[in-house]
Amino acid sequence: MNRYGRAVAALAFAFVATACGDDPSAPAAPTGSGAPRFYVDSDGAAAGEARRLQQEGKTEDAALIRRIADRPNAIWIGDEDPRGRVADITAKAQKSGQVPVLVAYHIPNRDCGQFSAGGATSAEEYRSWIGRFAEGIGDRPAWVVVEPDALAHILDSCTQGGQAAERLDLLRGAVQALKKQPNAKVYLDAGNAGWIQNAGDWAEPMRQAGVGEADGFAFNVSNFFTTEESVAVAQRLSDGLGGAHYVIDTSRNGNGPLREGEGTDTWCNPRGRALGAEPTTRTGHERVDAFLWIKRPGESDGDCHRGEPKPGDWFPDYALELARNSG
Repeated sequence: MNRYGRAVAALAFAFVATACGDDPSAPAAPTGSGAPRFYVDSDGAAAGEARRLQQEGKTEDAALIRRIADRPNAIWIGDEDPRGRVADITAKAQKSGQVPVLVAYHIPNRDCGQFSAGGATSAEEYRSWIGRFAEGIGDRPAWVVVEPDALAHILDSCTQGGQAAERLDLLRGAVQALKKQPNAKVYLDAGNAGWIQNAGDWAEPMRQAGVGEADGFAFNVSNFFTTEESVAVAQRLSDGLGGAHYVIDTSRNGNGPLREGEGTDTWCNPRGRALGAEPTTRTGHERVDAFLWIKRPGESDGDCHRGEPKPGDWFPDYALELARNSG
C-alpha cells in the first residue's frame, strides 16, 4: 500500500498531549462496560508464527511475536468474494463475545497501480462486491474501515476528472451499504498527518464520500505518525466536519515515522519502528473512538524495491523488530 510520508520533516503543527485518564495501551474494556472487546484472530500469520517458533524452541522470539498475535488486528478483505469470509469472521467473533475490525479494500484502480494494485475492474463490480461484504456482516457486530488511500488518491491527483467523481460516489455507496447493517460501525479512511497539508481541502471531498453518514473517519492507517501527531491533525479535520469522531491506527507508531536524515522509505517497511498503543476504546480523547491495529504488524508494505515480501505477506524479521523495539 502506498502511504506517502510526504513532507514529514516539514510538518509544522502543534502536537496535542494525550492527556489520557488511564493507560491507553490497556486492553479494551470488559463487555459489561458497554465498550467492545475487539476480535483476536487465532488463525492469522502472527499466531501461526508464534506457534512455529515455540515448537522450534525459540521461546524468546515466540514471546515477542505473541505481542502481535495476542492483540486484536484488523482483517483486510480484498480481491475475493467477501460474503463468505466476512460472515465466517463475524460469526466467530460474535460467538467469542468479540467485535472484529474489518477493512474493505477493493476500490477500482486501488493504490494507483503501485505495490497494492488491484481492486474491482469496474464501478458496477465494486458496488456488487461491497453489497456482498455488507451481506456477510448481516446483523452481527463489526467495525469497518472503508478503502484505505482511496480518498487521498483523489486529492493527490492520482485519480482525476470523471474518475474522481465516480470514486466519491463509490465510497458514499460503500458507507451507505455498510450502515444498513444494524450493528456495523463504519469509518471512512482519511489519510495521515503527512498527507494532509490543509485540513480544509479534505472536508468537502469527505462529505461527498459519505463521512456524514458514517460513524466517522480512520486516520494514520498503515502509517507511523505518533498518536500525538495524528490527533493534532485529525482534530482539525474533525473540526471542519462538525466534530466528526475518528479512530487512529497505532499498530506501528510506537517510535513515530522516519525523520529527516533517517532514510527515504518513510512508509514502506521503514526500519527502527515499534508497536504502538494496544487496541482500546479508552483513548482519553472525546472524539477518538478507538486506537486500533488496522495495519497488521509484521505484514509487509511491499517489496520496497528491495525484494521484501509482497504487500500483506508475513515479514518475520520485520515483525520481530517491531515487537522488540516496543520494549
